Amino acid sequence: MKLNRNFNLLLTGQSLANIGEVLYIVSVIYLIFELTGSATAAAFVPFTITASMFLSNTLTPLLMQRFNLKWLLTGSQLGKTILLIALAFLLPQLSLTNYYVLFLLIGMVALLDGCANPVTQTLLPNYVENEQLLKANGLAETVTQSIQTAMWFVGSSLLIWLSANDLIWLTAALFFLSSLLLCGLESVNITPSKEQNKRQQITQGW
Repeated sequence: MKLNRNFNLLLTGQSLANIGEVLYIVSVIYLIFELTGSATAAAFVPFTITASMFLSNTLTPLLMQRFNLKWLLTGSQLGKTILLIALAFLLPQLSLTNYYVLFLLIGMVALLDGCANPVTQTLLPNYVENEQLLKANGLAETVTQSIQTAMWFVGSSLLIWLSANDLIWLTAALFFLSSLLLCGLESVNITPSKEQNKRQQITQGW
């Protein structure tokens, strides 16, 4: 399949973000377990991320009706970059008395991350011809799942040579590079065919 510039930028930008996402989750789970010695506390990391992303996915259709999709996606990546930098500076001061702040930050990152997939799926038909859309979706999903599968092993292995704080900085760099790539996308707006209330916008988004 011949890939156009917008598809390449979108796939590459989101792939970098997905790589960073797994590295950062591995780092945070490791940090929580090292700090508390509790597997239960560490298990709350994916729970917090999943709950925050569910909330974000629910509300994303409202944002998609009001904001340019390119800048909504790029803005979410920039926001994640800022939060990861804040997290990297926070880690040296982390202790048993204030580690709950870490859950607040990862929840905020997940809220921003939760809108990325719906926006990406909405952008694809605008960047790919109809006859190539099935192949484009298949390629994007294959790349995403391959990254998700491989990076858990890679991230865990990197902790042998790098500290968790180093991985957080690496993730922030990946998010920033992803943001730069996504800035090069063509702008896309969604114009509702008719006036809809918030409930209708949310259910239509589902």
